[in-house]
Amino acid sequence: MSQNDIKFAYWVPNVSGGLVVSKIEQRTHWDIDYNRKLAQIAENAGFEYALSQIRFTAGYGAEYQHESVAISHALLASTDKLRVIAAILPGPWHPAVLAKQISTISHLTNGRIAVNIVSGWFRGEFTAIGEQWLEHDERYRRSEEFIDVLRGIWTQDDFTYKGDFYRFHNYSLKPKPLQTPEIFQGGSSRAARDMASRASDWYFTNGNTVEGIKAQVDDIRAKAAANNHQVKVGVNAFIIARDTEEEAKAVLAEIIAKADFDAVNAFGHEVKQAGAASPEGDGNWAKSTFEDLVQYNDGFKTNLIGTPQQIAERIVALKDVGVDLILSGFLHFQEEVAYFGEKVLPLVRELEAQRAAAKAAA
Repeated sequence: MSQNDIKFAYWVPNVSGGLVVSKIEQRTHWDIDYNRKLAQIAENAGFEYALSQIRFTAGYGAEYQHESVAISHALLASTDKLRVIAAILPGPWHPAVLAKQISTISHLTNGRIAVNIVSGWFRGEFTAIGEQWLEHDERYRRSEEFIDVLRGIWTQDDFTYKGDFYRFHNYSLKPKPLQTPEIFQGGSSRAARDMASRASDWYFTNGNTVEGIKAQVDDIRAKAAANNHQVKVGVNAFIIARDTEEEAKAVLAEIIAKADFDAVNAFGHEVKQAGAASPEGDGNWAKSTFEDLVQYNDGFKTNLIGTPQQIAERIVALKDVGVDLILSGFLHFQEEVAYFGEKVLPLVRELEAQRAAAKAAA
């Protein structure tokens, strides 16, 4: 695989209910045995990353949740190459605690641990556990300080920092990670993109059309260049790969037809409030329809739904507009991740090789 090839990650189903807010039958489970086997299948299928989810409270079909750092370590211990990204909420985590946790896991797993800094969108979750709820842009300011502190602790001795949210005085962490862990973040608002253009290694965006994603990529890359910073881009996609397009579309139609109406509407109410809370009123989910919200992160919008050939061509089209990674959700994870590795990923690599050869010959 070329270093420039598009990369693939999958959402770890460490939360019950799968990746759709639907009553459709799912052969996905949130327990550790299922997730260990899934991690091994994904590694063998060619996935480079897995992203564990963080939830503190039940809701929208997610009654049970395994904590993200602990399950990330368990999956790393069950694999050899897979890199696992632990989702983290500033507020519940103090950066010194997280820095130490991640450094230890780095030593135990040959440096395969990364973090996804989640600024938070669900006010009820914060208030339920007694955490202060900040206004939209303040949450991103805190997250940026959190990232600055993590990097400082991981790379410096006698680390000192005087921010609005965190203070450190001559703090030295030993041992430091084997290598500085990659830092991911998400969000579609202006504050989220500006933060990524200054602070993060990777930026996750919700699902969208190729044109919508291109506009985001162009925006964030231009701002990052002005900051002498580089950031890679990952896009959320719910993948339904079937032997025929009709089969794939029928699965999508069934997911939506069996949507948990009350849960989707409750989720939509919360996330649209979060999106509208950004100063420009255009954060994640601000323009999402009911059908979009059946998949938590607008994954249907990316349109990786169809035959292996159709999906491979659409993935390469995303790569052409600057996408570096596809963050994937599936209905029946184990079977569908294996199918993707067998049927779709080889076509993606073939198309990438053809384009590289054509470019070299031009």
